[in-house]
Amino acid sequence: MIHDSTDLPLWAATTVAGLLLIGASLALIGAIGFLRLPTFYERIHAPTLGTSWGVGAIMLASMVFFSVASERLVIHELLIGAFVTVTTPVTFMLLARAALHRDRAEGDPIVPAKGSGRDLVEK
Repeated sequence: MIHDSTDLPLWAATTVAGLLLIGASLALIGAIGFLRLPTFYERIHAPTLGTSWGVGAIMLASMVFFSVASERLVIHELLIGAFVTVTTPVTFMLLARAALHRDRAEGDPIVPAKGSGRDLVEK
């Protein structure tokens, strides 16, 4: 049985509040970085960190809240965390590769030529 949220002990309430503030702050920083950075390739990093770490903190807050409120261990959020941890970086990597392919096809002079990174590593 889940108790009312006003019945949470002080340590649990402060832990949940702190984790929610951290998660929301990281998501906000990611959103601001997304808006402020000038190019697509720079913009792709900020939301990745905001999403991964922000969702992680909110997920931990949810685990603490529902574990204390229901008086049993609640770890369903770990599955959400695993999906976010795996899918977010992969999605952004695929978006970056698609943008790189598009920019190379259009002949954008800022984008390095294909294989130029490999040539630098081999020398």
